Amino acid sequence: MVRKLFFAIIMMVFSGLVAHAQQYYLFIGSYNRDKEKDGVYLYRFNYQTGALQQVAATKGILNPSFLTLSPDGKYIYACSEAQTPNVGGVSSFVFDSTKETVTLLDRQDSGGDNPAYVGVDPAGKWLICANYSGGSLSIFPLSGNGRIAPAKQMIPFKDSSVMRSRQLSSHIHAAVFSPDGQYAFFPDLGADKIRIYRLAPDAAEPLQPADPPFAATTPGSGPRHITFHPRLPMAYCIEEISGTVTAYKYHNGKLDSIQRVDAHLAKRQDDYGAADIHISPDGRFLYASTRETSNSIFIYAINQQNGRLKQIGVESTQGVHPRNFAMDPTGKFLLVANQKTGNIVVFKRNRQSGLLKPTGVQVTVPNPSSLQIRAYAR
Repeated sequence: MVRKLFFAIIMMVFSGLVAHAQQYYLFIGSYNRDKEKDGVYLYRFNYQTGALQQVAATKGILNPSFLTLSPDGKYIYACSEAQTPNVGGVSSFVFDSTKETVTLLDRQDSGGDNPAYVGVDPAGKWLICANYSGGSLSIFPLSGNGRIAPAKQMIPFKDSSVMRSRQLSSHIHAAVFSPDGQYAFFPDLGADKIRIYRLAPDAAEPLQPADPPFAATTPGSGPRHITFHPRLPMAYCIEEISGTVTAYKYHNGKLDSIQRVDAHLAKRQDDYGAADIHISPDGRFLYASTRETSNSIFIYAINQQNGRLKQIGVESTQGVHPRNFAMDPTGKFLLVANQKTGNIVVFKRNRQSGLLKPTGVQVTVPNPSSLQIRAYAR
């Protein structure tokens, strides 16, 4: 017993030393409306208190509305949701954690209008992009120095669905690799489909349709973002229009729906504006944001045997239009980007209950739309 206690104390001390040897950073993408204005922001994040301190901001890119990091954290990839025909792009930045600088490196045309999401495979060799207004997707080879090569493949779609005000055409809204990097998933809000491709890195067209090539969602649901469970063979997709989350059994590129739950308040709406979805690092809880109708984070417990969801709480985001949110790597905090009120709010997350509590920490950023948090060695 004494020996076990001794080793437990040693591990606690060691964990504290490791955490102390790291600096956490928050990267923020925004709608700056003008590339001569700051668009990507860098903040130090205090993993003990949740405090935020701005250290840098970068110009030179129009509406960097979504960010993702390379697997090693050295590079930032952004899509430029220009909201102007024929000028959508993907860009890369290099992050120097010693100098605390973010520097624009490279840009390529995205292959379609209003790219809304970019994703990187686990090996850091491919960048995929969802072109929302263009109704298309694209894939780009990545070099080892953060540079983006021209698109290797672009795939357009002409589908539509039942809600005529939102679904007259295809709208690809996310681009996400499976955890093993063998498949890529593209929720199509306009077609009520999650499009699925197998990555064939040596082929002339590296995205090959999976079998089946898509998973159909409920008509009028508008699938938006998808995330994979860190341990269970499960994936979860938030549906923007219907304000729902669908749970899927996942295996080798196949999605089988097992459950659908609400992510909205009881008041009936034609379009709930559901937005973002993430799972806690320990895999026990799922969080989903809904804009306009509730401006809330909906909290679900994940059954660790079958992956099914049970709603356990709802927390106001203390702002309007929670387009995106993120958890720090320890799972201790959850940060929400309220786009229309221009505030980023820090919540303490109870790792046992999964519930959220405001810390009182807020920072003001113009039109924040994307958050990424990562720890770096000091």
